[in-house]
Amino acid sequence: MDTFFEQNTSFFLDNPKLAEDFQKIVSVTKFPKHFIIHESGKVCDDLYIITSGIARVFYYREDKNITCHFAAEQESITAIDSFIQRKKSKYYIEALEDLEVLKISHSDLEKLFTSSPKFEHFGRLFLQQIYIDLVERLDDLQLKTAKERYETLLEKKPYLFQRVASKHIASYLNITPETLSRIRGK
Repeated sequence: MDTFFEQNTSFFLDNPKLAEDFQKIVSVTKFPKHFIIHESGKVCDDLYIITSGIARVFYYREDKNITCHFAAEQESITAIDSFIQRKKSKYYIEALEDLEVLKISHSDLEKLFTSSPKFEHFGRLFLQQIYIDLVERLDDLQLKTAKERYETLLEKKPYLFQRVASKHIASYLNITPETLSRIRGK
């Protein structure tokens, strides 16, 4: 599956000055497996573009942690509610593997967006993609059966099934680990 950043590589290739400006606000950061990158109850100040590894966004409900998003190489991850609205988040972000990311602060990204209409346009396209992904996720949860949700995830992100614990996948699919096991066994 192509990612947003792969699909928009030409943006940076066609705009070397903007690519240079973008590079100035990015820092390479590493997190070990199981590290909590962002905690609930805090404002999320950073957006991460993953260069290697997988991370997840999750929250707690009734002492269970519920996975609501996975991101892997060339995908972004943040506590989007907090990052955009500048409010305390209900989400956690966890590295599921050793993780290397390009870290971008909210304030630096905002400055970059105001510096050029082209960057503002890129930011709008990026947020549109997040919105589309969220709508598709809601549709999956509300309109599809457990088996259909499993098949959709398997089609879109097959690598998750080799790299992520089944309990996190089951949680993401809003099913029990036992139901996931039954679906996989068919």
